[in-house]
Amino acid sequence: MSSEIRDINLAPSGRQKIEWVKRNCDLLRTLEGEFKKEQPFKGKKITLSVHLEAKTAYLCKVLAAGGAEMHITGSNPLSTQDDVAAALVADGLEVHAWYGATAEEYSAHIRHALECGPNIIIDDGGDLVNMVHNEMPELIPNIIGGCEETTTGIIRLEAMNKAGKLRFPMVRVNNADCKHFFDNRYGTGQSVFDGINRTTNLIVAGKNVVVAGYGWCGKGTAMRAKGLGARVIVTEIDPVKAIEAVMDGFDVMPMKEAAKIGDFFITVTGCEKVIDEEDFAVIKDGAILCNAGHFDCEIDMKRLREIAVEKTEMRKNIMGYKLPTGQWIYVLAEGRLVNLAAGDGHPAEIMDMSFAIQALSAKYLVEHGSELKEKLIDVPREVDEAVAVRKLKFLGKEIDVLTPEQDRYLHSYNVE
Repeated sequence: MSSEIRDINLAPSGRQKIEWVKRNCDLLRTLEGEFKKEQPFKGKKITLSVHLEAKTAYLCKVLAAGGAEMHITGSNPLSTQDDVAAALVADGLEVHAWYGATAEEYSAHIRHALECGPNIIIDDGGDLVNMVHNEMPELIPNIIGGCEETTTGIIRLEAMNKAGKLRFPMVRVNNADCKHFFDNRYGTGQSVFDGINRTTNLIVAGKNVVVAGYGWCGKGTAMRAKGLGARVIVTEIDPVKAIEAVMDGFDVMPMKEAAKIGDFFITVTGCEKVIDEEDFAVIKDGAILCNAGHFDCEIDMKRLREIAVEKTEMRKNIMGYKLPTGQWIYVLAEGRLVNLAAGDGHPAEIMDMSFAIQALSAKYLVEHGSELKEKLIDVPREVDEAVAVRKLKFLGKEIDVLTPEQDRYLHSYNVE
């Protein structure tokens, strides 16, 4: 099937973005050279659904350099960059995606990217896996396995696996240390405020920033808010994480209380209706709401649209909703991922690690897929450590190495 994109004439701009990413992704650049020689994906088809911007595009080119036949789509209707999609098509890759796709177009793009009959799936949020299992099960015998990029997708996979519905191996890429320690924490923290700041042009210092969820993404978001001078409030359902937030210097309270005093609200939970009608009723006039979780359900946008008595676009990516009680609530990027729908996503150097894990996990599946017994597997420790070792080298840092005596000491129960 031919590609489905907005405008092939946008390719020069997309190539410029991809080239900038390449210059700043040492790991992927090294893997590209290795893959060209080794051809680990020769004869294999890979369908990829990840937020389609320059860093993802470079991952696709690295996999293609390794011999893969790439079939690409986005993982969010508002995160696809049309010039980047055009650049990939101009370079001979197949793409089905455009910015602002309707729900029907988005589903059609995913379906068309799968119609090639992939051997490997690279997913971000679980939409590929979900469609294969529910609508295209005839593809399953040809699939060696896949990789899942994000926490939300892993939650869906674990539910499928528990129900006995998952029918091919999936690598939990998000669980790799070189992914969630850095991508989820430092990547999300920086990119969320990049999206907020470029969209609102408002100061964060001196404001009350409410962060819903204190997982790795929430930790990074709270840390960056604090660094920008905000007073940070964390809402949580996990008592251990709540204690951690307190000891990290943040206030903790239920959302119904935080709603009364917050200036900025950032949801990072992976759950639905984290900010709901009860919270809308008490949120103060002028509050700004945004989401950094994968799906646009964390803020109850459906109910907000229903109860609003007036709706006005304040500026690009900011929609104002006037409530019956008189106050205005401003929502960024339609409640979708603010760092990608209103920004460029995580920094290149951060995604360099995450996508190196993706590329090496895909290679691992090609080499070992037939041996795998479990349907959900973690990134092999040797892959995680190999990425860390390479990254340290590119950072110009060295670490100590255990002597044989130290190694024996650490692995002996008979310590003298």
